[in-house]
Amino acid sequence: MDKQQEYVLRSVEERDIRFIRLWFTDVLGILKSVAIAPAELENAFAEGIGFDGSAVEGLTRVYEADMLAIPDPTTYQVLPWRGDRQGAARMFCDIHLPDGEAALSDPRQVLKRTLDKASEQGFTFYTHPEIEFYLFKPLEEGKLPRPVDQAGYFDNVPRGTAHEFRRTAITTLEEMGISVEFSHHEAGPGQNEIDLRYADALTTADNIMTFRTAIKEVALEQGLYASFMPKPLANAPGSGMHTHLSLFEGDRNAFHDPAAEFGLSTVARQFMAGLLAHAPEITAVTNQHVNSYKRLWGGAEAPSYVCWGSNNRSALVRIPIHKPTKGQSARVEYRAIDSAANPYLAFSVILAAGLKGIKEGYELPDGAEDDVWELSAAERKAMGYEPLPSSLAEAVGVMEKSELVAETLGESVFDFFLRNKREEWTAYRSQVTPFELERYLGVL
Repeated sequence: MDKQQEYVLRSVEERDIRFIRLWFTDVLGILKSVAIAPAELENAFAEGIGFDGSAVEGLTRVYEADMLAIPDPTTYQVLPWRGDRQGAARMFCDIHLPDGEAALSDPRQVLKRTLDKASEQGFTFYTHPEIEFYLFKPLEEGKLPRPVDQAGYFDNVPRGTAHEFRRTAITTLEEMGISVEFSHHEAGPGQNEIDLRYADALTTADNIMTFRTAIKEVALEQGLYASFMPKPLANAPGSGMHTHLSLFEGDRNAFHDPAAEFGLSTVARQFMAGLLAHAPEITAVTNQHVNSYKRLWGGAEAPSYVCWGSNNRSALVRIPIHKPTKGQSARVEYRAIDSAANPYLAFSVILAAGLKGIKEGYELPDGAEDDVWELSAAERKAMGYEPLPSSLAEAVGVMEKSELVAETLGESVFDFFLRNKREEWTAYRSQVTPFELERYLGVL
């Protein structure tokens, strides 16, 4: 037993933890949980906890159902909302087969495999998400959701519901070791944003899954409802998860070159070129729901066209320039991903696209200097700004032909994801009118 496992066992005893929740996600990014008693924890570390993998979306087929959840002791944290006495803690798990092999269909393992490929090239992948979500008053059957306020971007609302909510939510997150950079009210009524600090991509993905749970728990405690739906209100901005990206070689930011334009190295430019070249292929993963495309094609600074720009929030890939002289802060921002994505799979395909750009020496096209939404269709075409997929069906069609996504996700995840998203689109079409399809998605 290693020192981290010993620490967890000691902490469970000293803090009177009665339940240890073992967390993992299915292919769609839905959090799964199994609770064990403290007496079973040492055995869980040694042998894992057996479960029926065929009952979890996308993990395995019914005739090969037995799987093991192996807790990662480095992810141990006490759950603050369960109280100080006889509390609960959580650990994320890696999913294995009975023979000890890592399950190829486990989203956390998919990300680990992609991070290993980056490591083979000498890179560590860091991410920093800006997570947007809506706060609603208690939902009432048959009525539209009601935002908790009518405030806007950066508005300060003394004693406002959202202000107090963010205070409690951030305290909860930090008690779990999740560092928050800053928070504020976003542009939509009842819309909020909380930004997590930079961390390696695996830690960030675990933190995002914890973040969603913590936000919903705090909302329920305050009699509210929190939604990570990409576009919950037709006439208000959607909720994205703009994510800042960088590669490090040891302690050096591989994206930084003080002598280059915007301070971005050749590695950074090739990484950006990879993101742009493969953006349509990965969109079904970074934007996995029908509702995601109402955000992407709903205006309000949502990116709809494949282009990049310096300090240009209408571009798909943006170069933030808040601290141009700080080399360690050199990064790029990918703006398509939304708050409902599976972060393990989304980070995997984003990293794979960037790494391919580096490996094959992709050339970065000219940047966008104008508001891309304000340009005419002819102007965008002349400048080479191709549109992102306009619907989930289109995104799945593009993804289906992508060798990069198939190789990154692995056969089982790739096939299940395609099948599930086709079913989601088919179900959606059967429930809406032709007017809605044409008006909101541009398709019939």
